[in-house]
Amino acid sequence: MLIYVQNWLRELSVGGLVIDLNNIKPNTVIVIAGPTASGKSALALDLAGSYNGVVINADASQIYKTIPIISAAPSKEDKQQVEHLLYEIFEPEKNGSVSEWLNLAVKAIKDSWKKGKLPIVVGGTGFYIESLIKGVSPIPETKVSVKEKVRIMLEKGGVSEIYEVLKKCDEGGASRVNPNDVTRVRRALEIFLDTGKSINEWFDEPLINCLPEADFNTIVLLPQLSKLEDKCSLRFDWMMQNGALLEVEALKERELDKNLPVMKAIGVPELIAYLNGECLLEDAVKQAKLHTRQYAKRQLTWFRNRLKNIAHLVIE
Repeated sequence: MLIYVQNWLRELSVGGLVIDLNNIKPNTVIVIAGPTASGKSALALDLAGSYNGVVINADASQIYKTIPIISAAPSKEDKQQVEHLLYEIFEPEKNGSVSEWLNLAVKAIKDSWKKGKLPIVVGGTGFYIESLIKGVSPIPETKVSVKEKVRIMLEKGGVSEIYEVLKKCDEGGASRVNPNDVTRVRRALEIFLDTGKSINEWFDEPLINCLPEADFNTIVLLPQLSKLEDKCSLRFDWMMQNGALLEVEALKERELDKNLPVMKAIGVPELIAYLNGECLLEDAVKQAKLHTRQYAKRQLTWFRNRLKNIAHLVIE
């Protein structure tokens, strides 16, 4: 696929939009999006090596330290070939947000431009990519004291309790989120307690474009689901052969909050269940593969619905 893509990317017109990598503008940003195991990282590495590029991470799991195998982060060899930014920068104890990533990504892109390099943003976290291209809601970062208050409530009563609190003070915001989605329920409650405004009101505000000067050229990889599922299973086998279990064992020893993003990365809860004696290793691996396939299918649907209309190139 890479040879095919590289040949056509040099000058390709799709619906009147052109990606011309032989005539790159100073404000160009290449964005490569798609589901897990679709070949995004390999394509980014290929393009970065050919066009003096910098690879910038847009994957919510690869931003964390301690799980490079489970998150399929670039290898040391890949990082030695071309510059990689925003990989493995957060400690596992951190609960990173889209706004934090966006601020870091904007800086990384501007720094790349200053160095005369082509920024290539690559990842499968749709909300990261969409916020970079389309803009974000002007919701302010909530105060540390408010986050701590909600964290204590969550620790004592679980997500069901903070959802009930959210319903009482912000019924509209509560109807917007899945009652079992810890991250979004917590975020909606934090926003209301901090600002006095419903999350619905904030989302009705005009989006803020953090990089209006950028000329985005977006490539979306959408392989056939059957091929993608096979790749997901093979990749998890590779992970198990290359130390995934040791990674998760070390993570378990840190006794982190199970609601942290790093603890919910696919493969982590399943292998922790095995380490806790709750299932056989074979069953844990089967579950991890199943969840990976399900996640890839959701990503395919998301990218088709949300990014296909703004993509310059869609490869199916």
